[in-house]
Amino acid sequence: MSANKTGYFSHPSCRKHEMGPGHPECPERLDAIDDRLLVTGVADALDRREAPQASLADLELAHDRMHVAALRGLRESLEEQIAAGGSPYAAIDPDTAINPYTWDAALHAAGAALAATDAVMAGEIENAFCAVRPPGHHACRGRAMGFCFFNNVAVAARYALARHGLKRVAIVDFDVHHGNGTEDILAGDPRVLMVGFFQHPFYPYSGDAPAGDNMLNLPVPAYTRGMEIRELIETYWMPRLEAFRPEMLFISAGFDAHRDDDLGQLGLTEQDYAWITGRIKDVARRHARGRIVSSLEGGYNLDALGRSVEAHVRVLADL
Repeated sequence: MSANKTGYFSHPSCRKHEMGPGHPECPERLDAIDDRLLVTGVADALDRREAPQASLADLELAHDRMHVAALRGLRESLEEQIAAGGSPYAAIDPDTAINPYTWDAALHAAGAALAATDAVMAGEIENAFCAVRPPGHHACRGRAMGFCFFNNVAVAARYALARHGLKRVAIVDFDVHHGNGTEDILAGDPRVLMVGFFQHPFYPYSGDAPAGDNMLNLPVPAYTRGMEIRELIETYWMPRLEAFRPEMLFISAGFDAHRDDDLGQLGLTEQDYAWITGRIKDVARRHARGRIVSSLEGGYNLDALGRSVEAHVRVLADL
């Protein structure tokens, strides 16, 4: 195992994707994370690796072939639009658009989770954080939405099962929004347990009725604070995770439930994220040889995002 047992996966193309001036899901998010990890010295303890691109075959473990082809085709039509003097963006929904770099960024974002899975499974590192964008947990089997194009964590979970022969993997989603795309892809798959909390009612207005027995959703009202979330996790998540005995854990790590983040109305702090990460690590060490791959989802207040990722990564790296 590397002397630095936590991997840090990213790629420069993840900063080139952007969806227009003023959009909250912006390249500066990765700068805020990098700056915070550098100034606190946490970066020195990480095994930094450049993410490769995911193959189309690996994306199709979780996505319809037509969805992958449609996004590729949209990139090509956008290039023609730009050459003809048109807009540098192509909208998918009111909140989600591509620019000429989105396709490559999305391939590297998914590829980060796959490379992290390979490195963790090979024993090169114990766990990993993927500092990537675009995020993924709203991307459904056949649809991009909610800032997301490919579902990085769902692709990696299916990859761990298909390519590494694992029998049970768990996904923990602590974004302020329900991971509807992950649920769409993995509901009913007995090899996967997904646990999550999220503000409800709130975008994407789903999750209050789980789509499968392998989905443990904890919808909470606006202004729920960290201590209440911790109690719910102890009461509901932990017994299910312990009974499931996952051989690897994946985290959809959204930090927009932070009390300073205006895109949601939950009341978490960086101390809550550290606590949640610690509980996930407890499960991983008991059942999964410590194997965790965490991938960035939401988090739009840049200062709170940097602090929260620092807290999350410190626990992953035992700092």
